Amino acid sequence: MVFSSISFLIYFLPIVMCLYYLAPAGLKNPVLLVTSLFFYAWGEPIYVSLMIFSIVFNYCFGVLLDKFIRTEGQTIKTKLVILINVAVNLGILGFFKYADFVVENINLLLGTNIPTMELPLPIGISFYTFQAMSYIIDLYKRKVQVQKNLIAFGTYVALFPQLIAGPIVRFESIEEQLTHRHVDMEMFASGVRRFTIGLAKKVLLANNVGLLWESVMKINPAELPAGTAWLGAIAFTLQIYFDFSGYSDMAIGLGKMFGFHFLENFDYPYVSKSITEFWRRWHISLSSWFKEYVYIPLGGNRYGMKRQMLNIFIVWALTGLWHGASWNFVIWGIYFAGILIIEKLALGIALEKLQKKYGILGAIVASIYTMILVTISWVIFAIEDLNAVKAYTASLIGLQNTGIANEYTWYLLSSNLVLLIICIIAATDIPAKVWGSFYNVILRDKPLAVLIIENFGLLLLFIVSFAYIVASTYNPFLYFRF
Repeated sequence: MVFSSISFLIYFLPIVMCLYYLAPAGLKNPVLLVTSLFFYAWGEPIYVSLMIFSIVFNYCFGVLLDKFIRTEGQTIKTKLVILINVAVNLGILGFFKYADFVVENINLLLGTNIPTMELPLPIGISFYTFQAMSYIIDLYKRKVQVQKNLIAFGTYVALFPQLIAGPIVRFESIEEQLTHRHVDMEMFASGVRRFTIGLAKKVLLANNVGLLWESVMKINPAELPAGTAWLGAIAFTLQIYFDFSGYSDMAIGLGKMFGFHFLENFDYPYVSKSITEFWRRWHISLSSWFKEYVYIPLGGNRYGMKRQMLNIFIVWALTGLWHGASWNFVIWGIYFAGILIIEKLALGIALEKLQKKYGILGAIVASIYTMILVTISWVIFAIEDLNAVKAYTASLIGLQNTGIANEYTWYLLSSNLVLLIICIIAATDIPAKVWGSFYNVILRDKPLAVLIIENFGLLLLFIVSFAYIVASTYNPFLYFRF
């Protein structure tokens, strides 16, 4: 079940809301846990048992770890608990997500014919596994208190708003909210507004611009004119942003409706002026997770430049692999590692000097540099066949001798130009700045007008989005596989 579906909007969410708000305070977590497990079982009836195991396993290990931490002379047992917990969590994730990938590569290297298991990937396993591991590691570091209420801990792991696409919610950010939270009308309304905006981003922008990408992908990548290749790449660049950030918006909005404050996961990444800045703004919860639990434990930047470069390489290779069991994801991660290392060594300082010296012009150059590299990265990310990636990239830089454009290029551009302009503007902070200026100049002392305009606009967005869901058969979810 996805948020942008009739079954979720008409049936699941209203029923859960009624059950939640009718339940007394002591039963709100059980309601959320049961409905979250039902939400997961809707798409993964077999693998709900895997999630229940993850909840019980990590809960028990948390209680055991806390006991050893509080007892003197138990350092070895404490570390053993951590090692076993991390090994089991990563082992389960690795088995279901990467076992066939390993077997396929062994067969390729050794010429063997070991059969693959063809296991379907449990939805959201990367997200809830990372959440559970962060709880155990933070408990070991004494950043959080042990959660002795199994229902509350299960609610944290299985909470349906952020279950299938994040953001990755660390226990410390909602530790207090699991047992003490309150929703007033202002918070609930804020959640509805955020959910509606996310729904519109997903349904009206991501889905429609995704059709352009689908159209380009029907063509042999070796036969693409450069202009058509860039149109497709730009379309996917916009699609994945509005798809993923739209789901994050909906998750944050749903969280507020139930009394939770999830941290932001996107901060207008496409206005970045370097790849380093881009990764401070894109999928913030994942970047923060790898920084906190991989980069810093490896030594971060504490042991010299060479060690730091190695750490960056390791982190980004793992980040790529986290996204999927395919070499294109690993190459995607290494691609960013290389750019980040180059920026760390010299290019980042050069970009800053350029902006200081030339002002807006320098900022434009830095933005163009960033978006070209980001757009190319999404081609690597989107296409699993490495030969197709190579052919598509060659088309981007005009090495296929197919020209710059043909009639189909102009057809695609003319029929999607308005949509592309809307998406490009919507991916920046321009709409927020325009609304802020309009509010400050005209509406500051007119609260009733603000209320009417905001609510009418959001109602219209919801109606149009819902109508599109009913009428359309194209409603992909790009991060469903992670």
